[in-house]
Amino acid sequence: MSNKTKLIISIALIFLGVACRLMPHAWNFAPIAAIALFAGVYLGKNYAIGLPIIAMLIGDFFIGFYDWRLGLAVYGSYMIIGLLGLVIKKHKSFETVMAGSIVASVIFFIVTNWAVWQFSPWYAKSIAGLIQCYALALPFFRNTLLGNLFYVPVLFGAYEAVVILAKQKKVRREISCS
Repeated sequence: MSNKTKLIISIALIFLGVACRLMPHAWNFAPIAAIALFAGVYLGKNYAIGLPIIAMLIGDFFIGFYDWRLGLAVYGSYMIIGLLGLVIKKHKSFETVMAGSIVASVIFFIVTNWAVWQFSPWYAKSIAGLIQCYALALPFFRNTLLGNLFYVPVLFGAYEAVVILAKQKKVRREISCS
């Protein structure tokens, strides 16, 4: 893939991520993890780490930033998810991509809610408090999972469809020139 193509895709993904964060939506139903996975599979390590962070930073500029420790957990989880995309790239199939979408949801849930438990005053700093934190976060997990199960196939499917159409167009052009 050319650098120009990567740049165009990157701008589109950042725009999608920011726009979806700024539009009214169900909590955690967002494309950021899907963008991280997609970038890891198709664009490479720097994009896998950078694109979700850029989209989050721009979105947070408008929405507002929050406790830096929680932000670090959120941003860090997206970096891990981007790296997961690099692993998926080596074994890319529909099944591994969709499994990656589920794993990404679990990573985000575990990392961010541990940080909420650890750094917020809302929960006792005990096993019971941690369990309470995770239990109360389950509706957010559902939305994260549904968001990933929606955005991952949309991004991956759209890209693969464009690749197939481009190949067909090239073949038709070669046939008509011969």
